[in-house]
Amino acid sequence: MKLVTFRSSIEAPARLGALEDDLVIDIGFLGEATGEVFPETMLELIDLGPAALSRIGQVLDVTRNKWPLGAALPVEDISLCAPIPRPRKNIFGIGLNYLEHVEETKKPLDGPKDLPEKPVIFSKPPTAVIGPGQAIEHNAAITQQLDWEVELAVIIGRTARKVSEADAMRHVFGYSVMIDVSARDNRRAGQWIYSKGMDTYAPFGPCIVTPDEIADPQNLNLWLTVNGVEKQNSNTKHMLFKIPTLISDISQGITLEPGDIIATGTPEGVGAGRTPQEWLWPGDVVEAHVEGIGTIRHPVVKIG
Repeated sequence: MKLVTFRSSIEAPARLGALEDDLVIDIGFLGEATGEVFPETMLELIDLGPAALSRIGQVLDVTRNKWPLGAALPVEDISLCAPIPRPRKNIFGIGLNYLEHVEETKKPLDGPKDLPEKPVIFSKPPTAVIGPGQAIEHNAAITQQLDWEVELAVIIGRTARKVSEADAMRHVFGYSVMIDVSARDNRRAGQWIYSKGMDTYAPFGPCIVTPDEIADPQNLNLWLTVNGVEKQNSNTKHMLFKIPTLISDISQGITLEPGDIIATGTPEGVGAGRTPQEWLWPGDVVEAHVEGIGTIRHPVVKIG
């Protein structure tokens, strides 16, 4: 299932939907029309657990192509939001998680000489999140080195505390796309949260895809372009620390809760690693894609 958060108009509240080809099915409306009580937000659905997701899937199957009047909305008539517009907690970011990316950061970013022995973890606050099509802000008073990183995002579906790698994937609700926007000239004494956590620095979407639709999350192509020019192109199989390791490692000391998000790291091709270095500027357009999930597209705009 491909799940989205959407608005039917600028003034309308955000609602939960299911993406069906070129239609978005309003889950709450579908429930009302079929005598069911369905959640109206993504976090409510995640909190309810697998049984609620399964029941929604059953009703979608029964009503497919004969949707109740008003339940099915053309994609072009709605606006997609970030799948979780306001996460409850900081996003867990994973740094230096692709071999080639480690190599390209050694000189320009004073990266480690050796491969990390354990996952490198940082965070982005909820206020960094923006949805598909929303603008990435460029404040020249703060940064002259705005960079891009395409990443597979993992959304947690059930509480994970000190879980084993063997059990880790049972805690996954689904997968999405995230761009880890970074102000490279704002790293402070090795700390990354200001560099990576500013407003609009976590573009997220276009949907959350449930695990039954992703045969192998460790074999997904992902790419990123700037103004239509390819900058990153790789596959999640090249992660140094795979998804079960990331979930298990974080959960040893920090409880992962339903709705938590892990951005699993980026492959080579970031602006800082290029010769000469390249940065994002107002007027640029960034597109990021993960196979089986979709594409997000964001303009860069001047503020300040």
